[in-house]
Amino acid sequence: MLKIKPPRATLTQLRTFEAVARLGGVTHAARALHLAQPTVSTQLRELTEAVGQALLVPAGRGVQLTDAGRALHQTAIAIFASWTGFEETVADLQGIKRGVLRIAGVSTTEYFLAHMIKPFAELYPGIEIDLAIENRQAVVDRLQREQDDLAVMMLPPAQLPLECFPFMDNPLVVVGAVDHPWAQRKRVPMARMTEQILLTREAGSGTRLATEVFFEAHGLRLAPRMTLGSNEAVKHAIAAGLGVAVLSRHALGSEPARDGLALLNVTGFPLRRTWQLVWRSDRKLPLAASAFLAFVKEQVRRGEFDSAVSLSQRPLKAETAPKGAV
Repeated sequence: MLKIKPPRATLTQLRTFEAVARLGGVTHAARALHLAQPTVSTQLRELTEAVGQALLVPAGRGVQLTDAGRALHQTAIAIFASWTGFEETVADLQGIKRGVLRIAGVSTTEYFLAHMIKPFAELYPGIEIDLAIENRQAVVDRLQREQDDLAVMMLPPAQLPLECFPFMDNPLVVVGAVDHPWAQRKRVPMARMTEQILLTREAGSGTRLATEVFFEAHGLRLAPRMTLGSNEAVKHAIAAGLGVAVLSRHALGSEPARDGLALLNVTGFPLRRTWQLVWRSDRKLPLAASAFLAFVKEQVRRGEFDSAVSLSQRPLKAETAPKGAV
């Protein structure tokens, strides 16, 4: 009897499977890959036939990896990482400045990260930029899943193997409405913060974590009265007179009063914290990410990141390519 061998797995099927495994379901993977759900399902079925083992099982509204599925997922990640490295090596040998910079930033970086990337993009027009702005926990999750090569945050997670490069001050300031009684005070004792209604970001926010640690170190426990999911929501609540908050100076622009906000001179503030560029120490950086790291280090050497105000107020210069970049 003639035996018909099942078709071999294709790169397209592996990419589809990797997306389903990473995102936890066919629907999310189809949306991310810009494919119809039946197409994704067909590719998964054909891949399962090629492997000869069940790869996924239903789990609630999504799917869960079997043992074979977990092994294949790790294999797929390694295959795509190796292929990307090969493409970048060939491009580098040919003198072609291309590749993909995968970078994520926590929410507050929305005020400066795009402006920070702009001169790099102008230097390397062939490099595609994949930029994600998420809350801190989402950025940590992305680093865990190796979705990004680089991330920008204030408080890198201790549980991941990371290397960090501090590149810019991140002063945390107390902000109230422009007509707040403390707005005209030269100095307000820190203990009086217990009198105020405190507005904060969601649990896990880097600014919130830094603020809580600081107050606890000074024997103060400030219970948040209102939790909001974005800096803009916090700023609107402050301007409306609902309370005060600790925010990054970068979130306020050069003239906070235009938004109905005032910096309050509370003892101990601003808190001196630092923005850091972080990456997995257990993975080799792709060429595009290495180029961006070199670019940032060169900008630091030039003193381009000294301003405490959002970089959107002072565009970076990019006269020459940093030494050693692709």
